[in-house]
Amino acid sequence: MNRGAFLASASIAAAGVAAPAVAADVPGGTHFVEPRSDFDDAAFARIVDRPSDIRQVFEAVAFKPAVFNSVKNAFNGLQFGYGYAPDRIAIAFAGHGPSAAFAYTDYVWMKYRIGELFNVKDDAGATIASNVFYPAKASFNSNADPNDEQEMYQDASIEMLQKRGLIVLTCHTAVEEQAKTIVKRDLAPSGASAQDVASDILTHLIPGALVNPAMVATIGVLQAKYHYSYLTQTM
Repeated sequence: MNRGAFLASASIAAAGVAAPAVAADVPGGTHFVEPRSDFDDAAFARIVDRPSDIRQVFEAVAFKPAVFNSVKNAFNGLQFGYGYAPDRIAIAFAGHGPSAAFAYTDYVWMKYRIGELFNVKDDAGATIASNVFYPAKASFNSNADPNDEQEMYQDASIEMLQKRGLIVLTCHTAVEEQAKTIVKRDLAPSGASAQDVASDILTHLIPGALVNPAMVATIGVLQAKYHYSYLTQTM
């Protein structure tokens, strides 16, 4: 089995120290810097180079959930305002730095205290303990009224945006760097190494997350090779 970019497993493991990951089963492999031998460029190309009439990539580094509202508005504007067919719109979310955590499952958020790691709090000031940004709030209904705030076209959850075609990219380098910080700050189980933590995170991503070697490199490839226009969230 190729250990490069592939759709991550959707399974959620039980809490506790995970069994050591086999390198061939870890998206991007177990090196700190992902080599080409661990990257499945063909699988990456099949996803990002799917037939489309317009392509956008949203970069996110600082942890700003409002980026998904912008993604939602892009889908809506392109579909309803400009008339692009929904299946001909390609939008990629390029999260790295703290924003890589948007692609982590609840298992990762809870086990490694991601909310504490990045000081992510809710409106009441409490630390967020799970990936509340992922689950869909509405049912998928392509015939829904786009102006109805309770329906899918106003749902900015990651899960709903993925159902609409959002490509969620995960930075291998960001995960490796964060794993070192998690161990250094004693947020990992006793005895776990940074490589143990990185492998555990990479094998517990949200469904559909696509691992790439380094997001700052991937954005350049998306622009130069696949003609994605670039946007970022500043507020």
